[in-house]
Amino acid sequence: MRFSFRQIEVFVAIARAENVSQAARSLAMSQSAASSALSELERQFDRPLFDRVGKSVLLNETGRLLLPRAVELLDRAGELEALLRGRTVFGAIRLGATLTIGNYLATLIVAEYLRLHPECRARLEVHNTARIVEQLQRFELDLGLIEGQCRAPELAVERWIADELVVFCAPSHRLAGRGDVAIEELADEAWILRERGSGTRETFDHAIRHVDATPAVRLELEHTEAIKRAVESGLGLGCISRLALKDAFRRRTLAPIEVPGLDLARHFHFVWHRQKYQSEATRAFLGLCRSFSDGAARSDQIAVTSVPEGRDDQPLARDSDDRLR
Repeated sequence: MRFSFRQIEVFVAIARAENVSQAARSLAMSQSAASSALSELERQFDRPLFDRVGKSVLLNETGRLLLPRAVELLDRAGELEALLRGRTVFGAIRLGATLTIGNYLATLIVAEYLRLHPECRARLEVHNTARIVEQLQRFELDLGLIEGQCRAPELAVERWIADELVVFCAPSHRLAGRGDVAIEELADEAWILRERGSGTRETFDHAIRHVDATPAVRLELEHTEAIKRAVESGLGLGCISRLALKDAFRRRTLAPIEVPGLDLARHFHFVWHRQKYQSEATRAFLGLCRSFSDGAARSDQIAVTSVPEGRDDQPLARDSDDRLR
């Protein structure tokens, strides 16, 4: 065989980072050693794999064809090594989740997964939908759990469980405790919303599109806890998942506003790259997710341990996709 596993590791790392220096750091190599490994791989087959653009390196057509096969080769080699060392094939798993899923469901599922498979290692990235989709496209993640829509043709999407957003306000707000509220009454209100690119904002924008007046967005925030605090202080109305508001409604620190004219239903989804090799670890994690939500018709009906106050937006786990069954 005319290439080494180290050369393939370097190729994959550079493809993901689009920068030789960053790739070298991720592999604990010097930049010169990483450059040499890539250059030797290209020279051996007389076939460039990247286009050089300034300090960036971008995959060319050959490199794009090679990347999923190279990632699969490394993943399978890791499973082979685990077996030879007498361990199970449940090795490392790289997961991505959007904010509500990541902080209210995924961390709990990861904890249970690691309890069931103590020899495993897990990495959980918590970002908005746009970022998770981008990471999946670059083969940086094995599996994504997202709240928004995914329209990338190279990614496969499987529906998981229903979710619903809810409009909410401070208990002192004039709309608190009113029962059903007409959608027209929301037109002049100030709003505290998630940023564009998040699944929550996408669902809200789609639901509110029929309102004649454009919502007055007073503040955009990336974290649900920050939105809850801003609404609680009286800055305006918010709209996030019922799952994230369950404890606040129970404590009556925030109040729901039921708006029959707004369709705020959505679904959580599993997402993976169609060309990405799916390990036993990934398939086991998917099975655990499905069993975790068994018996619940909607995400806020899943029995979960309450997240400590002030902590629900901090990514809790960073260390510890077409052949799914």
